[in-house]
Amino acid sequence: MNTPHLKVKKPRPNLSVVGWMEHIDLPDLSLSRVKVKFDTGARTSALHAMQIQTFTRDGEPWVRFHVDIEVAPPEHWVEAPIFDIRHIKNTGGVPEERIVIQTSIKIAGRTWPIAVSLTDRSNMRLPMIVGRTALKKQNIAVHTRKTNLAADKRHPMPNGQKGFSK
Repeated sequence: MNTPHLKVKKPRPNLSVVGWMEHIDLPDLSLSRVKVKFDTGARTSALHAMQIQTFTRDGEPWVRFHVDIEVAPPEHWVEAPIFDIRHIKNTGGVPEERIVIQTSIKIAGRTWPIAVSLTDRSNMRLPMIVGRTALKKQNIAVHTRKTNLAADKRHPMPNGQKGFSK
């Protein structure tokens, strides 16, 4: 007798509400308190990267880039395996080829892997956007009128600042 295969659903994490602008950690990239915009209108996440260079390590494609953002030391370079190369529409709607890496994001006491495209965001207000694909299956709601809702209350910042402590 054949028994139907039942799909077992993984339990969803508790609902977390984040503001449209938050501070996150990117532990794989050694970056803390990166100011980001949660943008559910964007499919892909994007990180400000300069001087993007591709190279080969152990026969695999890698990328090296400079992270020129206020929370990074002045000469902070990152190296990561290339996860993908995609055509992604920029803010003007024009497709451009971008290198995509996979890294971990940490917010509200939770960490999970996300894909991030690398691009020059020097003309943007924030160095990173987190798109809807990064939020998929994470049970996260974005409050469109609030900021810094995910501040870690267990480790308050000095002088009453909001955000993650290191």
